[in-house]
Amino acid sequence: MDHLAGSWDAESNPDKLNETDGLPAAVSPSPMADWLPILRSLSIDEEEARRVDARARLAGVCFQTELLSSGLVSERALFLALAKHMGLAFVAHPDPDALVMRERQGLAALARRGGARVSLIVDERGQSIVLIAPDRLNIPALRSFVERYPRASTRIRVVQPTVLRDAISVRSQKALMRIATERLFTIAPEMSARIVANAWQGAVLGAATVTLAFAALFAPSATLLALHMLFSLAFLACVLLRVMVRLGGRVSTEPRMTTVRPAEMPVYSVLIALYKEAEIVPDLLVALSRIVWPRSKLEIKLVCEQDDEETLAALRAQELRPYIEVIEVPPGVPRTKPKALSYALPMTSGAFVALYDAEDRPHPFQLVEAWHAFRGADEGLACVQAPLTISNRRESWISAMFALEYAALFRAVLPWLARRGLLLPLGGTSNHFRRSALEAVGGWDPYNVTEDADLGARLHRYGYRADVICNPTQEDAPTDIRTWVPQRTRWFKGWVQTWLVHMRDPAATAREIGLLSFIVMQVLFAGMVFSALAYSVFWATALGIGIHWYLGGEFRPTESILLLVDVLNVALGHVAFLLLGWSALQKTEKSGFWKCILWTPAYWCLMSIAAWRCVWQLYWNPHHWEKTPHKRRNRVRVSLQKTGT
Repeated sequence: MDHLAGSWDAESNPDKLNETDGLPAAVSPSPMADWLPILRSLSIDEEEARRVDARARLAGVCFQTELLSSGLVSERALFLALAKHMGLAFVAHPDPDALVMRERQGLAALARRGGARVSLIVDERGQSIVLIAPDRLNIPALRSFVERYPRASTRIRVVQPTVLRDAISVRSQKALMRIATERLFTIAPEMSARIVANAWQGAVLGAATVTLAFAALFAPSATLLALHMLFSLAFLACVLLRVMVRLGGRVSTEPRMTTVRPAEMPVYSVLIALYKEAEIVPDLLVALSRIVWPRSKLEIKLVCEQDDEETLAALRAQELRPYIEVIEVPPGVPRTKPKALSYALPMTSGAFVALYDAEDRPHPFQLVEAWHAFRGADEGLACVQAPLTISNRRESWISAMFALEYAALFRAVLPWLARRGLLLPLGGTSNHFRRSALEAVGGWDPYNVTEDADLGARLHRYGYRADVICNPTQEDAPTDIRTWVPQRTRWFKGWVQTWLVHMRDPAATAREIGLLSFIVMQVLFAGMVFSALAYSVFWATALGIGIHWYLGGEFRPTESILLLVDVLNVALGHVAFLLLGWSALQKTEKSGFWKCILWTPAYWCLMSIAAWRCVWQLYWNPHHWEKTPHKRRNRVRVSLQKTGT
């Protein structure tokens, strides 16, 4: 057993997990010729093997990696055949509790492309067993080792890389949960929404509430006028931003891409958080199958809650390709999407990380365009945002208004901010990150229910910048009020959380992001919520004044001023919103725009309802994540086998 000391040392020193792992089995990858006897036993002929070898050379990966990515043979079948060919025993399900591995070793293995190559376990008799799951196997070296040391070889077992990886992930659950829930709060507590408001913010809010109550009691007219002026300021700030974006013009751009060799392309990680999404799993897999990227350099992580049995069952019912992995997140608070993403991030190895939602259908070349953007920029470019387009705009008036909003945001507002190097509030999906930058700022905040907006602000505070790309992602909008209102409540609540976090030290924030970005942050986060709150106040005031006049009351100067302010605010708000939306729509999307004009007051009333719900939830349940349900699209289905999924 002394000859296996090198493999044990690899487990005692995690740095060696990226080296040879002691055993000669992983010294260097075997060429195609060494694999032919094994492939013949799996009914794969030499001609097919040569095609795999050609693709491997083109992508700059070893033959074994390309073989598994191709789907010609399952990982289990390949490693069973390998064990038989070498005369070694095969382990189907290693016990996670039997692994001899420290916490940092497990995390290092999970972060490595291919997982752990060698691991040590203790069997039921207390004997040490070496598990090998080489992803760059040198077949002649391993055969020579087995023939030279037959006694030692009886203590070697072959295991599938993904099965060993699953065992390590189970063993590492506590460490992964600690990272997911505590990392940002530990390294930068002032940047975490774990505490909704700090001491001075709480004191100011409390004092303001008490002052407002007393003022309303003893000077109701003056208090109402002052509140109207405050709300009007927030409302007009949002109007002014929309006007500036509209006057800034729409820049029409096309994706800028050049021909590249697949060998130059890096490993790309794609994260998708799923919760109660069993119905749309087939649609998701079809959409993911269309992504253009070398499969041997693509890793897709489907992140699910461990107790979401329906979604997990739907995923297990599909035959997932080797580059797709299901990550199960143990139950625990906070139960949010960013917590799930933070749990999964240490289990990825890509130099770039893309984030999608379960209902998304990204443009096939979106990853390619994002990588070109990163490759053509310096390390300061941390993220690129792809535009989101709504595919079910005609399904209901809610989805039509939602599509108008998205057109204005992703085709006008975000490009306008990006061109000026200002703070970019990211969308909740289709973000592409430079991994080093994402980790440098602490990743996602598990306690913020709009992790995208917060991360955009935090990246800017750390000196990074974000940009936009052209190839879009299609998704479906909510089609009914019951679905729309909880989603918008969560958005508003997250914007307030983000504003409170980054206003804990306003002077420091302004200094770090610059005055213009600081003003933009006030408008986009606090201003949007205040304007939504104000909308119902304006209408309620106007209605109250109207009833007072109808019942025989007379207009006093204060009431006249209030009514004038309310009418101007509502009119200017609607006009700015509709003009910006109209300018962002494509020609084919402008039919029926008159309906959006008619529905705008009702839509803004819903926004106000969501904003008041947000205020209530911030007090009672600030970290609650209201799930937005998604339905399978009504279209003719294509079988997953035909799409290569």
